[in-house]
Amino acid sequence: MIEAGEKTFANQVLLISGGTGSFGNAVLRRFLQTGIGEIRILSRDEKKQDDMRKRYASDKLKFYIGDVRDPASVMNAMRGADYAFHAAALKQVPSCEFHPMEAVKTNILGTENATEAAIQCGVKRMICLSTDKAVYPINAMGISKAMMEKVFVAKSRNVDPLTTAICGTRYGNVMASRGSVIPLFVNQINAGTPITVTDPNMTRFMMTLDDAVDLVLYAFEHGNSGDIFVQKAPAATMQTLAVALTELLGKPDHPIHVIGTRHGEKKHETLLSREEMAHAEDLPGYFRVPPDLRDLNYGKYVERGEKRISEAEDYTSANTQRLDVDGMKRLLMKLDFVRDLVAGRPAVPVD
Repeated sequence: MIEAGEKTFANQVLLISGGTGSFGNAVLRRFLQTGIGEIRILSRDEKKQDDMRKRYASDKLKFYIGDVRDPASVMNAMRGADYAFHAAALKQVPSCEFHPMEAVKTNILGTENATEAAIQCGVKRMICLSTDKAVYPINAMGISKAMMEKVFVAKSRNVDPLTTAICGTRYGNVMASRGSVIPLFVNQINAGTPITVTDPNMTRFMMTLDDAVDLVLYAFEHGNSGDIFVQKAPAATMQTLAVALTELLGKPDHPIHVIGTRHGEKKHETLLSREEMAHAEDLPGYFRVPPDLRDLNYGKYVERGEKRISEAEDYTSANTQRLDVDGMKRLLMKLDFVRDLVAGRPAVPVD
């Protein structure tokens, strides 16, 4: 699949909004040495752009200072692009909770601006990145990302897919990234302070950064306009994750303290609702959720229900493959961050 992606991108221009984050860096590492024509990075952070410019030192890399909240700056970066990955987002749950209008501006209106720019500029295919928190949302971040999905699916209906196809992906926290608890637990172990777990039985999907890139590329290769793709990811409890880290770092007796659930925090994450599972296509390693293509004249929707929705079950971190401590350790050892820690080398979390 990766080879197919590389062939598709040969001599093409790819735009990544929010491209200075972990996802953008992973795409660069995957594609800069291939035949891709140009990768454009659109973001607000000139410092991170300068760091990337120095780190990769590639003529294929172009930088655009801008904000998805500003239609003109998105249009300026999108002009001439063949493909686009829309990764720009406000994704810190507490920040969105206390500043919900900022989440609206970036996650909802920003997606409207990005998708409209893609359509106006004739981008062939666009992938929008969403989150598990968009399913049954209980916090402002999840609510804004749920609306983001509604925006890009609605946009996909209003454009010829042969001209511009718009698809989406949905995944949870990337392990050892900015939104992950793994760097926090590691810092607590190294500092000799107790690991703080909100609920030891809380479960989370476990996904590496490479998995996230593979999911987006799979959606790129196989998606029809309006589709949302989900990877079948394993999950683990917070207790299992904490114990696995203490054992890998040679401190199996390190204390673990339970501090209670925080504001806006779910016990289990949901990647697909039962309504979506009733219609999802079960693919090897992935689920595909097609869009609802009915319009406002859907008498069937009002007058008659569907039994298969009642019989379906959510796809959550509580009912997916559950990792034990040994399985969690094997997955953790796939991360450069953890391998460096175990080897005693300086370790930097994925930004």
